[in-house]
Amino acid sequence: MKVYVGRRILTRLLMPAEAAETAFPLLAARALRAFGDGYVAVLLPAYLLALGFDQLDVGFLTTATLAGSALAILGVGTIGYRWTARRLLLSAALLMAVTGLGFASISSFWPLFVVAFVGTLNPGSSDISVFLPLEHAHLAQVARGNARITLFARYSLIGSLSAAVGASAAVIPSWLVSGWPGLSLIDGLRGMFVLYGLLGGAVWLLYRTLPAIEVQSPLPHPLGASRRIVFKLATLFSIDAFAGGLLGNSLLTLWLFERFGLSLAQAGTFFFCAGLLSAGSQLAAPVVARRIGLLNTMVFTHLSANVCLIFAAIAPNLEGALALLFVRSALSQMDVPTRAAYVMAVVTSAERTAAASFTTVSRSLASIASPTLTGALLASGLLSAPLIACGALKIAYDLALLISFRRLDVPLD
Repeated sequence: MKVYVGRRILTRLLMPAEAAETAFPLLAARALRAFGDGYVAVLLPAYLLALGFDQLDVGFLTTATLAGSALAILGVGTIGYRWTARRLLLSAALLMAVTGLGFASISSFWPLFVVAFVGTLNPGSSDISVFLPLEHAHLAQVARGNARITLFARYSLIGSLSAAVGASAAVIPSWLVSGWPGLSLIDGLRGMFVLYGLLGGAVWLLYRTLPAIEVQSPLPHPLGASRRIVFKLATLFSIDAFAGGLLGNSLLTLWLFERFGLSLAQAGTFFFCAGLLSAGSQLAAPVVARRIGLLNTMVFTHLSANVCLIFAAIAPNLEGALALLFVRSALSQMDVPTRAAYVMAVVTSAERTAAASFTTVSRSLASIASPTLTGALLASGLLSAPLIACGALKIAYDLALLISFRRLDVPLD
């Protein structure tokens, strides 16, 4: 009885009144996945370097995770209609569990490459995974109008807060080593990947409570009247994703290691604070969107964040760079819930799963080559080049999005 009442209260806090309680398992699963992604993004480069790999190897393995995610989303698009969304999500959760255990038990490059490719690791600051289009399409059906942007904002807020807590958990291996002298750092790092696998098991249990609702195939008859709009959005989102792939959290961690000699504990603290700022922006997104519209919120907050990123790249000291990165964190994620709500609003209800899958695939495919490019730039000693390139490309995306869709902003009612 107490568990039921607690769930009812938490559901009311997390979701607008218009949203159905069936969204709760997805929100809770999002929290667990984001927590795991938060510390994995910080620990992954440290773990791979501890295994004896160099910066270029880190870039290759990060690229493998993104390529595998893109292929999985394409699989959902082409043959996913044969199964229910619940079954697909359960399969993805099991794959998450296997991924964590695989990384914890394997230390050779090519076996790790295979696990990275077929697994669910998310080395970036945003969630571009097979989970995303299925969850977004479900959430879009749960609420309408003003409640939809609020629900997407809270979905993103939960992800940001959980990722921030996850980033702070990156200090656990160091604590374990200091508390147990017989324990090596690499053993502590392996333990965190075991935890990632256990989180996958918990997500699986949450998804079991979802109803077995059939999902429409995204690709055999993917889009009707909204085809041109979705293709244009997907093209622009791919530019943003390619730029974002240049500087995922794992690679930003590597940049902080190489440029300023930040320790693992300091990096975890930074990403925790940055995650809190990003989470706060999720709460502000619906308020700003109601005042200036979804499109303007997406563009102007994102553009300002990327100006800060470019200045952080050329900052002369650690304090200045971190201050600019914190400002970026307070602005850069405000477009996440507004972007999801915008895509769901400009297509028909029947096209939502297809639109979410197609735009997610384009983002995943576009970000595949970016981490390897960043690894090569860092290995060549061009430490600030990835940040400058990322900021410049994202600014170009913002301006192109504004020009292309300035006449297609959608009301929130």
